[in-house]
Amino acid sequence: MDANKDKKSEIVLDEALNTSVSKAEQFFESYKKQIYMATIGILALAGLYAGYKQFIIKPQEEEAQVAIFMAQKYFEQDSVDLALNGKEGQFSGMLTIVDEYGSTKTGNLAKYYAGMCFLKKGEYQNAIDQLESFSSNDDIIAPLAEGAIGDANVELANYDAALKHFIKAAQMSKNKFSAPLFYKKAGLVYEEMKEYSKAAEIYELIKKDYKESTEGQEMDKYIARAKTLAENS
Repeated sequence: MDANKDKKSEIVLDEALNTSVSKAEQFFESYKKQIYMATIGILALAGLYAGYKQFIIKPQEEEAQVAIFMAQKYFEQDSVDLALNGKEGQFSGMLTIVDEYGSTKTGNLAKYYAGMCFLKKGEYQNAIDQLESFSSNDDIIAPLAEGAIGDANVELANYDAALKHFIKAAQMSKNKFSAPLFYKKAGLVYEEMKEYSKAAEIYELIKKDYKESTEGQEMDKYIARAKTLAENS
C-alpha cells in the first residue's frame, strides 16, 4: 500500500512540475520580445555607466586633483581668500572646483574646504551651506565637518541646530580626543540656552567616559557651575 501511495505522490508531483514548466514556457513565448528588450536595456545601461565612469568621471577626477593642489596649499597657510577664490589666470579656488568638479570625490572635498574658509571669514550661512553639501565617511573629516556646522550655528544663535550637530559630531568620533570636545561644546550651548541641568549631564558624561582627555580632567568646575546655576535658576 505504501509503495502505491508513494508512486501516486510521484505522479502528482511530476504532473505539477510539468504544468509549471509548461506555463513558464508559455509565458516566455508570449512575452519573449519584451524580455529580450528588457535584457538588452539593462546591458546597455550597465555599459553606459561603465563608460561614464571610465571616460567622464575618471578624467574629471584627475583634473580636479591637479586643480585643488594650490588651493589646498593656501588653505594650509591660512590664506583663506586665496584658498576660496583662487587667483585669476594662475589657479582655481575651492568654489570654482566645487562648481566644475562637484560630482567627483575631489570636488566633494572642496566643499569641506570651502565651508571651513567661510567659517574663518565669518560668513556663517555660506559655511553651513557648503558643509551640509559635503558628505564623507572618513572618521576624522566627517565629525570635523559636523562640528564646524555646529560652530556656525552657534554664531547665528541657532542653538537647537548647533546642539544637534555637536552631539552628532561627538557620536561620529571614533577617538577620545575630538568626542569630548564636541560634547563640551554641546554643554556650553545648553548653558547658553539656560538649560543648566542638561549641561551638567553632558559634563558628567565627559568626566565619566573621557576622564583621560583634557576636557575630562577639567569637568569638575563645569559640573559645579552648571549645578549651581540650575539650583539658582
